Amino acid sequence: MKVIYLGATDYQIKWGNNDDPRGILKEGTEYEVADKEVHTWHTKYILAEFPYLRFNSTCFKEDTCQS
Repeated sequence: MKVIYLGATDYQIKWGNNDDPRGILKEGTEYEVADKEVHTWHTKYILAEFPYLRFNSTCFKEDTCQS
């Protein structure tokens, strides 16, 4: 699945102790989701481009224009 990074707030990063995508990811850029960690109240995306980091899924939207 491909997603587009929308940006992140302090709250989105702190919720569930996610990694901070600011300064790493570029807003509006598409990334490949390699895996997901689904928790009771949130989901973390593991991106193929950054396999050792966990990002809050609310910082992304699904890319519906994938080919």
